[in-house]
Amino acid sequence: MFVAPAFAASDQPAENGETHSATEAGHDGAEAGFPPFETSTYPSQILWLAITFGLFYLFLKRVALPRLAGIMEVRRDRIAQDLDQAARLKQESDEAIAAYEQALAEARLKANEIGQKARDAAKAQADETRRVVEAQLEERLTGAETRISEIKASALSDVGTIAEDTAGSIVQTLGGGSVTKAEVAAAVKAAR
Repeated sequence: MFVAPAFAASDQPAENGETHSATEAGHDGAEAGFPPFETSTYPSQILWLAITFGLFYLFLKRVALPRLAGIMEVRRDRIAQDLDQAARLKQESDEAIAAYEQALAEARLKANEIGQKARDAAKAQADETRRVVEAQLEERLTGAETRISEIKASALSDVGTIAEDTAGSIVQTLGGGSVTKAEVAAAVKAAR
């Protein structure tokens, strides 16, 4: 088993009965320090630092940075596509709003036209109905006037007969004499 010289020293008694402390380590009685701070190992440490840095640089240059650049390019493209899509959707929504407002204005105009046509048709129908009713009333009025004229004429013709009969009765009752119908008719006609 491999044991570092610093760890080889222990507080156990040696074969000859002497104990070694942890500060007494190393071969040839030299005092050991922290290995990276030993000046004798600086050249090898610098060599390994350069090799490690070079390999790390090559790894970053060939593997990690291209992947990061690809990821950033994909994200940039995705963001650009999302912005383009958002602009396109905004334009489509603006067009849809404009089309909606245009359709709404056309619908209002058409509704006004339909309403106006309905009002005009109702007015024309009411006027026609009024004309028909007025014509019927005019016919009835003319018929009533004709009947009234006929009744009046009939009544007037009967008035002459009634007047003759009444005058003949009055003369007979009051005068006590008899009068002929022709005399009474001539007297009533003269009185009219």
